[in-house]
Amino acid sequence: MVASAENGVNNKLKFLVYGRTGWIGGEIGRLCEAQGIPHVYGKGRLENRSQLVEDIEAVHPTHVFNAAGVTGRPNVDWCESHKVDTIRTNVVGTLNLADVCREKELLLINYATGCIFEYDGGHPLGSGIGFKEEDTPNFDGSFYSKTKAMVEDLLKNFENVCTLRVRMPISGDLSNPRNFITKIARYDKVVNIPNSMTILDELLPISIEMAKRNLTGIWNFTNPGVVSHNEILEMYRNYIDPTYTWRNFTLEEQAKVIVAARSNNEMDASKLKKEFPELLSIKESLIKYVFEPNQRVPRA
Repeated sequence: MVASAENGVNNKLKFLVYGRTGWIGGEIGRLCEAQGIPHVYGKGRLENRSQLVEDIEAVHPTHVFNAAGVTGRPNVDWCESHKVDTIRTNVVGTLNLADVCREKELLLINYATGCIFEYDGGHPLGSGIGFKEEDTPNFDGSFYSKTKAMVEDLLKNFENVCTLRVRMPISGDLSNPRNFITKIARYDKVVNIPNSMTILDELLPISIEMAKRNLTGIWNFTNPGVVSHNEILEMYRNYIDPTYTWRNFTLEEQAKVIVAARSNNEMDASKLKKEFPELLSIKESLIKYVFEPNQRVPRA
C-alpha cells in the first residue's frame, strides 16, 4: 500500500535533466527509472536560451535538474587554458537555465561545487570547524573554482534555485575514472589532507527527495565529517587489494606537477543532516556504499 502510494506521487512528477553524458546526470536518470519518475534529458545547450525554452515547453516538467557543466578533462587544469568555454557553460549557461526556470515558475536543482573554500584561520585544518552555507568563498586558486563561486553568488538572488555543493564525488563504481577513489588509487603519489566528500550512492537519492520537498537555497551537499587520502587508501587496501601501496608528497611538491591549485576544506553538513537525520558520516558511508559492496578481502 505504501509503495503504491509512493508510485502515485512519483507519477505526478516529471523531471527535465541536463547533463545526460555526465556522471551525475546519468545517475539521476537511472535513479528516476528505479523510482518510476518520468524524466527527459534536455536537448538544448545551456548557453542557448531559446533552446532551453523549447525544452521546457515540450516537456512540461515539474522540476529541472542541472548536472551539466565544465569541470575539464582529465581535470580542472583544462579550464585554465579554456577560460571562455568554461565561462560559457558554468556561468552564462547556468544563469540562463535558472532565469528560464524562474520565468516558468520551476524549481531548479543545481549541482554545484564545494571546491570554493580552503582551510583558513577561522576554519583550521583538523579543527572540526566547517564552512557553512552562508560563508563567503575564499578559494580562487583555479579558474574553475572562480567561475563556480561567481555563479553561486549570483544564483543566491534566484528564489527558485536549490544549489548543492558537491565535493570530491565518490561512488561504489570503482571502474569510473571520475570517481575520486579511482583517481587517487591510480596516482603515483598523493597528498594526505582531510576533506569533506560526497558519496553519490547516498546523496543523489537525497537530491531527488529535496526536489520533492521543493527545497531551495544553498546546501553543503557532503557527508558529515572529513576523511583523508591515506584513510581512504587504507580502506582500499583492507577491503579491495591487500597488496596495494602508495606514496605521499607535500602540497608544495604537488604544486610542481599541476597547473591550478586544488581546494582542501571541511564543509559543515549540519543543515543537510537536520533535514535528513539518516545521513551517514563520511567514513560510515564509505564503508556501506563503497567498500563493503566491492569487498574482495575476507574480513576477520
